[in-house]
Amino acid sequence: MKIYLAGPDVFLPDAMEIGRRKAAICARHGLTGLYPLDNAIDLTAVDASLAIFKGNETMMDSADAIIANLTPFRGPSADAGTVYELGYMAGRGKLCFAYSNDPTLYPERVARSHTVTKADGGHLIDHDGLTVEDFGLPDNLMMIHALDLRGARLVMPRQRPVNLWHDLASFEACVALAADRAPTFRADSKADRP
Repeated sequence: MKIYLAGPDVFLPDAMEIGRRKAAICARHGLTGLYPLDNAIDLTAVDASLAIFKGNETMMDSADAIIANLTPFRGPSADAGTVYELGYMAGRGKLCFAYSNDPTLYPERVARSHTVTKADGGHLIDHDGLTVEDFGLPDNLMMIHALDLRGARLVMPRQRPVNLWHDLASFEACVALAADRAPTFRADSKADRP
């Protein structure tokens, strides 16, 4: 089974090393990890951003599943590109797994950087008067339920790890879930062939 490894990990100073570590964890479980930085892109080219997009989309098309790092990135929620990739894979009926190294519920995450209060109706609002989603979930309901329905629940540690971006315990738990599903996935794939 080929797994697309999505996440803001590509922005880390040691992004290639993280990719190698993740691919090695996948291999230990009998899976193949496809890391976005494995695409050879000339970053000085005029169309570099389009080449990255097309390369990642091609990689996702060749994958059987996704493991998305939904740890909050530059705000209270997951990285926007990763969210797109999760939606892309869910929309194609592929298996979806994800983890977040921050187990905090979404309203608490928003409150870290915005003033959150209760409105007259009892719901939470931010400083602009906009409703803060509060369903007892760690992130936006669309992502959480895409996982519930197309793979497995969001994997999170009990406590936020000391090294938020390099702790791969929750990632490895996702890999184990994918490996458990691989035999069933392979059987289903063969049944779909004419």
